[in-house]
Amino acid sequence: MSLDLTQATDTDLPKGEARCPGPSYQDILDADGDQVPDAMRAQQYEFLGDEDIDFARYSSEDFANSEIDQMWNKTWQWACREEHVPAKGDRYVYDVGPYSILVVRGDDMQIRAFVNSCPHRGMQFATEGSTGVRRPTIRCPFHGMTFNLDGSLNEIPCRWDFPHLNEENFRLTEIQCDLWGGFVFINMDKDAGPLADYLEVIPEHFKLWPMDDRYVALHTEKVLPANWKMAMEAFLEAFHVLETHSQAVQTAADANAQYDIFGKNVSRFIHAIGKPSPHLKKPVSEKQIFAKLGRDPEALPEGTDARAQHAQLLREEFGAQFDVDLSGTSTAEMLDSIEYFVFPNAFFFPGISIRLCYRFRPIDVDHCLHEILLLQPVPKGKPRPAPAKPVRLEVADSYTTVPGFDLADILDQDTDNLKMQRDGAKASLKASKGAQSLGNYQEARIRRMNRTLDEYIAG
Repeated sequence: MSLDLTQATDTDLPKGEARCPGPSYQDILDADGDQVPDAMRAQQYEFLGDEDIDFARYSSEDFANSEIDQMWNKTWQWACREEHVPAKGDRYVYDVGPYSILVVRGDDMQIRAFVNSCPHRGMQFATEGSTGVRRPTIRCPFHGMTFNLDGSLNEIPCRWDFPHLNEENFRLTEIQCDLWGGFVFINMDKDAGPLADYLEVIPEHFKLWPMDDRYVALHTEKVLPANWKMAMEAFLEAFHVLETHSQAVQTAADANAQYDIFGKNVSRFIHAIGKPSPHLKKPVSEKQIFAKLGRDPEALPEGTDARAQHAQLLREEFGAQFDVDLSGTSTAEMLDSIEYFVFPNAFFFPGISIRLCYRFRPIDVDHCLHEILLLQPVPKGKPRPAPAKPVRLEVADSYTTVPGFDLADILDQDTDNLKMQRDGAKASLKASKGAQSLGNYQEARIRRMNRTLDEYIAG
């Protein structure tokens, strides 16, 4: 049956209640016929208004400064993975805006975080990218002021000249640090609530998707030509698949995607892979879907669902590749794009085919850094492999230059849009309405993110 997705919304429906014609994501799960985790059956949406969002928040230096002063220093952010600091004395530097954080594994094996600044003359102890530097103390490279791994004072060279300094008033500034899912989180606000509360539904939902039994198999850092929020918002919705990733419409149920807003910090979308987009005007055969999934269409048994067969083949292939048992993993977990967002800048994909984590950090008001970590299961009975070293990509560099990155073409399509969007938004500020108008359902996560940001800026 052909669906017309260009028809106007039924005006009798309450705002935010309209949904794409055709099967919902939950209907697709029902059709799969296998058991999925309860988290994938959860549905939580709220209408957050339909007012335009001003483009000035993406281009204003004043607004960017407000983010630095009111938000980035008050939110929980993932700084690194535990395996980045596996042994005593290992350290990792996480920078965001003007803030620099030194994460250190202590003599007691506890992970702590400190402001990356010597209290003597302000010198950084290490620069971002300085990972795995195993040392028994934290020593300033300027004058040699030395601190223990718990931040306490160890040594002051020429101590006779500093009678006013002692173990009580001359130590590193420690900030909040906590762990979840193998990630090390930091928060510069000493009064911030616990990480577990900040993560809302994440700990409960991820009980069946443990992230701490994975390792960093690939790590990219790409400079993007857009404000960090604008770049990030492109990954908060699947609405753009129709136009930006048009090659995928035969295998991506984009407009059937489910959007959930679990709280002010956490939201999610899930959309099915191996089902055609409802935008298509003509029916697509199972053999055609199987071919688009990269399989031999003639190898699909007659009467077999392409989505189910592709998932079964991936269980066998990935199971052998990762040396793990995937026999009990549902079709949806094997294939679908399951994306959780944690404010302000983190994305977690617990699925098997799409097993990524993202984060975005501002460079300046018009540029940001987009990091992607590919997390693979740790082979059973084997030691955790060392985390992959970051591959740096500048604006003009393609993800296709990164060896073994299956999603490179898709990510190039996503990021190629950004300069035109940034410049178009600025043109709109000068000569048009100067704001973006969002969909009530498919782009609700963008509105929630901006509303949360405004709450921090308002204090």
